[in-house]
Order: sequence, then C-alpha cells, then structure tokens
Amino acid sequence: MAIIQAVQDGKVVDTSASSQSLSNVTKSDNSSLDKEAFLQLLVAQMKYQDPLEPTSNTEYISQLATFSSLEEMQNLNSTMETSQATNLVGKTVIMKVTSASGETTYVTGPVDYIVRENGNTYLSINNGLYSLDDLDTVVDADYLDATNAATAFQYMIAKLPNVNRLSLSDKDKVEAARKYYDSLTDYQKQYIQNNLDKAYLEKLEALEAELKKMLADSNSGNSDNTDGDASGDTTGDNAQA
Repeated sequence: MAIIQAVQDGKVVDTSASSQSLSNVTKSDNSSLDKEAFLQLLVAQMKYQDPLEPTSNTEYISQLATFSSLEEMQNLNSTMETSQATNLVGKTVIMKVTSASGETTYVTGPVDYIVRENGNTYLSINNGLYSLDDLDTVVDADYLDATNAATAFQYMIAKLPNVNRLSLSDKDKVEAARKYYDSLTDYQKQYIQNNLDKAYLEKLEALEAELKKMLADSNSGNSDNTDGDASGDTTGDNAQA
C-alpha cells in the first residue's frame, strides 16, 4: 500500500490542511492513539491511497479487526475503572495530587460519590473532585481512627513534664492522659502499643507512680500538722485548767 500526495506542475503540493489533520490525530494528551484517532487514520489512509495500487480488502479487514479489538479493550478498561471507583464509595482514601509546578500534596477523606467525565473517573472527597489516577492509599476506617488516637496520645504525653520536674499542679494533666488512654478501644490501644515508642506509656506510668507518692507524702504531712495542732490545743487547755 502506498500513500500519495498531490503533484502540481511537477512539484509536490504542500497540503497543509491534511498534514495538520494527521498531526492532530497522531498527537494526544497522553501521547497514545485512541479509537477516534485510529478511525481518522484509517479514513486518511483510504482517502490518500494510490489509485494505481489500492489497499486490498484483506488489509482493510485486518485493520478493522484491530480497531474492534482496541475498542473492546478500551470499553473493558472503562468498565473495570468504573467498578473500582464504585467500590471506593464510603471508604477513606488518600489522594496524592501533583500540581502543575510539581508540588505534591495529600488529600485524605471518605469518597462521597464518583463522576465519569470525558472518559475519566473522578472521586468526590471533601467537596472536591480528584482523578482516580491520583489514588495513593485506601485506608480502613478503624485503622485511621487508631492512627489519629495514637497521634493525640503521643502529643498529650509529650506535653507532660519529666518525672523529676513533676509537681502537684500537674495532677489534672496526668489524670487526663490516663483517662484518654483508658477511653480508647482495644484495637486503638493495641495499635499504640505496637507502633508508638514504649517510652510514652512508660512515662505515663512513671508520672502516675510519682504523683501517687507525692499525694501520699502531702496527705501524711497534713496529718502530722493536724496531730500537732490537736496536741498543742490539749496542752493549752490543761494549762488553763
């Protein structure tokens, strides 16, 4: 098969319109040929074939078969993509979004619904639409809650003073940290134990032990003062008697 170009006065004519048309067909946003481009190329091939050496019917049939296979593959891919996106509705995902300047940001949230537009699939997350191609991670809801709980617990313990600087004024903060930890589910506690440094729990336990000792000493001192006052009052009463 041969593709010919118009000749006028012994010179090849620059058919810029057709050249531009073919240029547009062969270039796409992702540098690949879709079924529309394939059809346009096939039509252009038929239009500009050499009438003295026309393309055989067998070759056209082969190309049409190739086109049919391409269309079926694209339809199958579209169906699988839609099915994948539909299964993500209600789940928490992390999207890795790269801006035109090359800056990468991460968006986390549940998928509210999906949108199909111009052959592309988009996920609705936090009132924004993100391409399915930007999907980075699908997160289990319990796992996400556990990571958030671990981060909060880690922050609370980090704000507490060291044992050697503990005072009775820190009592409420230490008790609040313990109350928060005890309110967590078994899964969240297990996550903290497995993923956080053991020093965080050990620090809380050490602070609680030291606080208990300080409170005991304080109560003991108050008891001694009370006994002393009572003894002094009795002596005074005896003296007056």
